[in-house]
Amino acid sequence: MTFFNIFSKEKIKSKEQNSEKIIVDNREKNSLVPSELSKNNINFEFQQLPIADYIINDFAIERKTISDLKSSIINKRIFFQIQELKQFPFNLIIIEGSKEELFNNEVLHENAVRGFLLSLAREKIPFILTKDEKETAKYLSILARKKPKKDIQLRPGKISLSKKEQLRYILEGFPSIGPATARALLKEFKSLKNIINASEEELKKILKSKTKLFLDLINS
Repeated sequence: MTFFNIFSKEKIKSKEQNSEKIIVDNREKNSLVPSELSKNNINFEFQQLPIADYIINDFAIERKTISDLKSSIINKRIFFQIQELKQFPFNLIIIEGSKEELFNNEVLHENAVRGFLLSLAREKIPFILTKDEKETAKYLSILARKKPKKDIQLRPGKISLSKKEQLRYILEGFPSIGPATARALLKEFKSLKNIINASEEELKKILKSKTKLFLDLINS
């Protein structure tokens, strides 16, 4: 009986030594991925990550359901997250869902999605499409068992933006307002307060047909 207990402890110790730990962002607690990682005997630890949803060795991984991906394309949040991922030696975006769901036109036109995928190629950010959380966990498990090529800082900071860049980032969160329009608004009105308080006629000089949508959002 004593021999069995000693042998059992050695097995547990060996298993822990051979398993790489995945750092999981606290927001992923609501997904089934951590549960699937446990089933795959992968060690993981929840932390508040400033960048990415999963940190595995020298990889930073952002996981997006298709609905979340489309929302983040519309409000442009994903493009900021891409720049943050590039602080790591290796990075990856996992898009979770079916190809049919990805390219339907209900929320976002399919060509906008294609344009986003092409932008990932320009930024040299790889992506994979998984059908569900179980398959996502399988990819993460395989990656966790690979040895890292070099040591890295696991918690790089958020990218610091200048005040002008922060203002542009806020404005570009509105539908149909791109970098050029955001710059034009700031050049004309100087501050967010002045933009919000501007009259419809003043805004029309720059926003044109987008003015009503902008004001509806401001006043909602």
